[in-house]
Amino acid sequence: MGRLALVTGGTRGIGEAISIRLKEAGYDVAANYGNNDEKAKAFYEHYGIPIYKFDVADFDACAAAIAQIRKDFRRDIDVLVNNAGITKDNTIHNMSSDCWHSVMETNLGSCFNMCRNVIERMRENQFGRIVNVGSINGQAGQYGQVNYAAAKSGIHGFTKALAQEGARFNITVNAVAPGYIATDMVRAVPEKVLEKIIARIPVGRLGEAPEIARAVEFLVSDDAGFITGSTLSINGGQHMY
Repeated sequence: MGRLALVTGGTRGIGEAISIRLKEAGYDVAANYGNNDEKAKAFYEHYGIPIYKFDVADFDACAAAIAQIRKDFRRDIDVLVNNAGITKDNTIHNMSSDCWHSVMETNLGSCFNMCRNVIERMRENQFGRIVNVGSINGQAGQYGQVNYAAAKSGIHGFTKALAQEGARFNITVNAVAPGYIATDMVRAVPEKVLEKIIARIPVGRLGEAPEIARAVEFLVSDDAGFITGSTLSINGGQHMY
């Protein structure tokens, strides 16, 4: 029986690539999504990966969904990938309190909500793999993204602290920090702006979602058992941290 992996934000963009990669690697995969029922349904019909709709910013919703996933698969979650995230960009003098709190709760708070609800079983089972998806903008900052940058930076600190707690239980906790990846969101950026972004990337191109997925696959594997508390930057050399 393969290990069970749960990927938040797992039906679109980077999360979709991670879900697919883990399934191809032999994992049983459950993919969370928060909205866009049409896209999630198409994802399920194409890949056959079970989908679960719940708000990762809601602790009780996370607890209920994880309990349902355990029931459906008749087993505990072995691998957790915290990928879900949103953006609500603005300069701070124009940013509303709601834009601050919603990004912090979805991007960073979700890591607590999800980890808190799987960590006890992982400790009991003496095994766990957690990968949190940070960002280059959590490492270097970005104009107009104080909320997003703060949340993603928080993920990197969260990862290091939880790694210390989980180590003696054979639970590894790592992060990946993608740069600019060719997702629908990035591709929607005006062409001239996108050209400027690519000009700042030493390898001269955007990253691809499967490149992030392959890194996650390695970090959750047995081969990465001695790696914990690390952040793997995948940004084409744009920011060397």
